[in-house]
Amino acid sequence: MRNASTACMGGGGKGGRLFMKPLLSCFFGLLTVALLGCNRSDPIVLIQLHPKNSDIIYVATNDYIYKTRDGGQTWTNLSRGMSHSRVIAMAIDPAYPATVYAGTKGDAVYKSHDGGQRWASMRSGLDDATISSVVNQFVFDPTDNNHIFLATTMGVFETKNGGENWTKKMEGMKEVLMVVTLGMDPTRPAILYAGTSGGVYKTVNEAGHWEQVNSGLVPPDMVKTSRALNVTSIHVDPYEPETVYAATLAGLYKTTNGGKSWLRIGESLTDQMIIAMLLDRARTGVVYIVGRDGVHRSEDGGATWKTINEGFATTNVRSIAQSPTDPKLFYAGTNGSGLYRSRDAGDTWEPMPPLGQAASISP
Repeated sequence: MRNASTACMGGGGKGGRLFMKPLLSCFFGLLTVALLGCNRSDPIVLIQLHPKNSDIIYVATNDYIYKTRDGGQTWTNLSRGMSHSRVIAMAIDPAYPATVYAGTKGDAVYKSHDGGQRWASMRSGLDDATISSVVNQFVFDPTDNNHIFLATTMGVFETKNGGENWTKKMEGMKEVLMVVTLGMDPTRPAILYAGTSGGVYKTVNEAGHWEQVNSGLVPPDMVKTSRALNVTSIHVDPYEPETVYAATLAGLYKTTNGGKSWLRIGESLTDQMIIAMLLDRARTGVVYIVGRDGVHRSEDGGATWKTINEGFATTNVRSIAQSPTDPKLFYAGTNGSGLYRSRDAGDTWEPMPPLGQAASISP
């Protein structure tokens, strides 16, 4: 795998050519080129926080998974036992946090029962899609930790036995193939929204059937084209479950009627390419988004926005996470200056020790 400095060699012309390729054929290449800079640290692709122990954090770069058990003072490389496929998604079992899942680019799903020390491939049912598939996200059923939904570039998959077998669940989703993100209604887990390369789909029966809910998002004649709206993140408001937010590569959208119609919000934001989003778990109407110009927060459901970049060495931000145990504790991963922490809900940020200074390579 190439690190960030290697990828930068050759200048911006190559990135420009990649950026012009059709979104449907190189979605993740687009993100890499758009976000990657010639910096001293590999991009922080994702941040996964332990549900109960705030000192345990997993992060993934373009090349490795790292874990800290001491709040980020030291890091351990956990990538042994995997192939060299890039990790795009991770999830921690909410009932048994030592069980960790990792989704990759081109090598399906891995599972660990010991906090990432050893990994086993869990691709039954995914075999046909393995070579060309990117695993983008895991979503746990809050009532059954063995029931998991998977968003991939080859569609939605479901397991009811902790990943032993996966089943494709795409009935009704005929116009698109690439599923980038899933958002589950936490109050009604049978309801899910799928953010795709061509807008949003909704199911009310655990992915048994999907309905297109694109009104206000994507004109029908654009769904199958490279100009279609690529949804990068979708979240259901836990306080108002009919309210759903969809972040895209071309702006931010919101529905207040369960997807029947969408409205564009956040048009005052300078950069409309939104890479990641989260809803504050403790405060209703508080939304965070990140992208090439840093972190932005809205406290009124997306009507107005404040830029909160104090402390960053670079504002090219790729990932963000909120602590499950402390609602004011946030982490942000950048594309050049490493991992940052905020203890005041994002008002100020402080750099954390570099991942490259890992404590050890896990056996």
